[in-house]
Amino acid sequence: MSKLSENLTASEAAGRDRQGPEFSPEQRKILLAIAREAIATGLADRPLEDGPQFSAASQSPAETVFLEPRGVFTTLYLGGELRGCVGYPTPIRPLYQAVAETARAAAFEDSRFWPVAAEEASELKISLSVLSLLFPIEAGQVEVGRHGLVISDGLHRGLLLPQVPVEHGWDRETFLEQTCRKAGLPAGAWRKSVVIEAFTAEVFGNEEEPE
Repeated sequence: MSKLSENLTASEAAGRDRQGPEFSPEQRKILLAIAREAIATGLADRPLEDGPQFSAASQSPAETVFLEPRGVFTTLYLGGELRGCVGYPTPIRPLYQAVAETARAAAFEDSRFWPVAAEEASELKISLSVLSLLFPIEAGQVEVGRHGLVISDGLHRGLLLPQVPVEHGWDRETFLEQTCRKAGLPAGAWRKSVVIEAFTAEVFGNEEEPE
């Protein structure tokens, strides 16, 4: 779980939002290539460090953003259906490494699905969600489509990405309720003494990969 010193304040997060996209088109392509390479090396039973994109990003002095610890989720789709999703909600790995590890875990370790097979790999659609640091938020300030949520109470903790309520057509209250359920709490727990934190996510996917 994040330490308080790692979190942004609401005003700091708002200031960061106004700066526009954090990652350039080229940086997005590199990160997506890292994710795909991680899946390919997994299918070949090779360690992550063998991937050329993975190594290049970790060693490029011009791409220091890849070295910053960041939370990230990798989501895989096949034929329009969810095929795997695994992430680090807190910044425990450098970004390039977090992308590689979560991509491989989404492909082979999401317990809801069978591991991705070789014949599926080329058809996978990859979506990366790079998370901001957490910041405190009041329930009434939550904006559907902009904020992801983390609701916690003691050992209970649940996270939902910003795109989840949009995909399901939820309003703010339903979003809060479903995040509580994800935490293993009653749906109405957000009205009580739980900790509500938010984050933003820059989301990008396959259409930005190099040919």
